[in-house]
Amino acid sequence: MLAAQAFLSMATVTLPILAPAVAAETGLAFSLLGLFVALIYASSMGCGLVSGALVRRWGALRLSQLCLLAASAGVGLLATAHVGGVAAAAVLMGLGYGPLNPASSHLLNRVAPPHRRSRIFSLKQTGVPVGALLAGALLPPLASWSGWRSAVWAVCGACALLALLLQPLRATLDTDREPHARVGLDSLAEPLHVALGDRAGRPLALASFSYAALQLCLGTYLVTFLTTQNGYTLVEAGLALAVTQAAGIAGRLLSGHVADRSGHPRRVMGAMGCLMGGCAIVSAFASAWPAPMLLLLYGVFGASAIGWNGVYLAEVARRAPAGAVSAATAAALFVTFAGVLAGPPVFALMIEAGMGYDTAFAAVALPALLCGLTLLHGARPQSR
Repeated sequence: MLAAQAFLSMATVTLPILAPAVAAETGLAFSLLGLFVALIYASSMGCGLVSGALVRRWGALRLSQLCLLAASAGVGLLATAHVGGVAAAAVLMGLGYGPLNPASSHLLNRVAPPHRRSRIFSLKQTGVPVGALLAGALLPPLASWSGWRSAVWAVCGACALLALLLQPLRATLDTDREPHARVGLDSLAEPLHVALGDRAGRPLALASFSYAALQLCLGTYLVTFLTTQNGYTLVEAGLALAVTQAAGIAGRLLSGHVADRSGHPRRVMGAMGCLMGGCAIVSAFASAWPAPMLLLLYGVFGASAIGWNGVYLAEVARRAPAGAVSAATAAALFVTFAGVLAGPPVFALMIEAGMGYDTAFAAVALPALLCGLTLLHGARPQSR
């Protein structure tokens, strides 16, 4: 599940990372990045809602393989460099990205001891920054060496290969599937029923909305910000993005450990919100800082803005009714992906209106900061 998460993450950030090279050859506007990312997560939201039924019928491992194949096809379409092909690519990536977390949560919840749940889920969630880290470190040099399309085809092939390599595990991991389980329109309502039954979890869901909006703005626009406003080269900006993702890996592991040891996952979530919001606001005044100081700032920014997801998904799984972990995760991620869907386009609109990237980051940070303060104020220890 860690590997699948990493490869899906690499697929979704391929275009944002290669955007300057793609735009130089094709003339595609940078502002389309926000719409591209929004389309990925709009597709994820819809497909994710039926993931509980799909897990029951096909098994979580088989569903993960199909997610990888959808992402592979989507990345391959990026090579067309045509607006229609890029839009279709975003939809296919979303069809892969949406069901992956519910499928992995279903598998992990079967084997994770309750007192280690946050750590295990956070370890799996490090796949997101690992994938972005690999993409930020490898794709720009590969594009400089042999063209951006070569980088695209490399990611396409990696996703397809991993789907094939997972096949021997299916007989062991999909033993609980129900081949005749029904998948229909009523499957869309299952996550809604689970969510409506968990009123106490709504502040966490709202926080995930604002946190995800800021997280995706950071991953989508950092490279463009540093190249267009701070004078960085594509390779230098890719390195900066890699720093944020590496820090995000550490942030996820540390936050999961602290949440399990303290028994206060909500307090951990609140602290992360305050930290990411503060870093984004400080970044509005840091464009003239020396490169090492700016990298340190974005390292802390990445650790907090990327580090909360595993704690959140573990808490969702803990609160889920018996046998409904995948449905509860789908409901929670519907709200999270709504934040992703809203964040980059709003950011793009602010840029198109003449606002600087630094100011736009500060504006998107305010809701995350307020949600963090709210969670800190209302935190209660979890039952162990």
